[in-house]
Amino acid sequence: MEIINRPDYTEKVMRLFGKGLIIALTGQRRVGKSFIMKQIINQLAENESDNIIYVDKDDEQFGFIHSHLELTDYVESRLISGRRNYLFVDEVQNISEFELTLRSLHTREACEIVITGSNAKMLSSELSTYLSGRCVEYHIQSLDYAEFLVFHQLPDDNRSLVTYLNNGGMPQLSRIGLEEKDLVSDYLQSVYNTIILKDVVEREDIRNVSLLKNLVRFVSDNIGKPFSATSIVKYLKSQQVDSSTKVILNYLDYLCNAFIIHRVNRYDIHGKRLFEMNDKFYFEDIGIRNSLVQGGLARSIEKIIENAVYLHLVRLGFEVTVGYLQKAEIDFVARKNERTVYIQVAYLLPSEETVSREFGNLMLIKDNYPKYVVSMDELYENKDYQGIQHLHLRQFLLSKEL
Repeated sequence: MEIINRPDYTEKVMRLFGKGLIIALTGQRRVGKSFIMKQIINQLAENESDNIIYVDKDDEQFGFIHSHLELTDYVESRLISGRRNYLFVDEVQNISEFELTLRSLHTREACEIVITGSNAKMLSSELSTYLSGRCVEYHIQSLDYAEFLVFHQLPDDNRSLVTYLNNGGMPQLSRIGLEEKDLVSDYLQSVYNTIILKDVVEREDIRNVSLLKNLVRFVSDNIGKPFSATSIVKYLKSQQVDSSTKVILNYLDYLCNAFIIHRVNRYDIHGKRLFEMNDKFYFEDIGIRNSLVQGGLARSIEKIIENAVYLHLVRLGFEVTVGYLQKAEIDFVARKNERTVYIQVAYLLPSEETVSREFGNLMLIKDNYPKYVVSMDELYENKDYQGIQHLHLRQFLLSKEL
């Protein structure tokens, strides 16, 4: 099977070898963590003097490795003195107390270590507790728009953009074929069910699976809308489903830990503080989100565009919040190092009223950081509205920096 390179990730990892760090690739199941790991292994394998040790916990041949004890025995028996050793462990969270093995190997500088994992809570707690300061984490996302074009051999045009917004960026779809709509739908549902079962229900020992799935459907229908656990409880009650705010908050945490959704806090731009309620949520993959909602792209185009913009900001390395002003809301406040960028998202700018609202909200911010309005207007003439730049969605999603 052909492995399509994703150099944005592989090159970062390769540059870290020899720096004395454990490298953790995290992200939702099936977004391509294992393939990125294999790409790195293939590059290293070109040097025959390197010794590569590989453990895949999704492969039954490694089923005997249950805990750090078996992992340690397996690795130690395969280390070769005098050669540069590399250890790759795929889905490391399926090995109990794996961090003990990694810490020992790292302390002795026995090998370079790369791991993947599909549970944020487990990885962050173990890695921060036992490997603090020794580990760097890269979050692997599903394909962005530029990668989607490469994987599916499509041109950059509006038709391809709509195809991306409909189907999302799960890499396996390039083998299935986007024209096989029923197979695409079946595959996305299968990935979703696997995540819910293995990374949420089983790992968190959830008994009320029906409530969990109702919650996911609620979130999928309300991406980009601020809501609280209390409002969800009230909604579920109207659907004859009983719950509590504590349970809802826990379930939302579990879904975030499995990387199926992202929580985005609200930020007071003038007061320079985060709010502790009414967060927004976005999906890791818009194709999976669309598979859960009736009506498709036409019914929720603006929500899906907003989700795509959020994912691209994360891909560019920004920390993203929702901006709050006393009289307005800014869709995204994105920060990276000392840089801040403000983003408003709209489907179209069909009237002066819409233009005034989207650009006007940004004009209320009195600092000089860059401000953008992103929409699907192909022929919008005013590319610079009082210092605020308009970008077509395709142009934004192909950007490497802002």
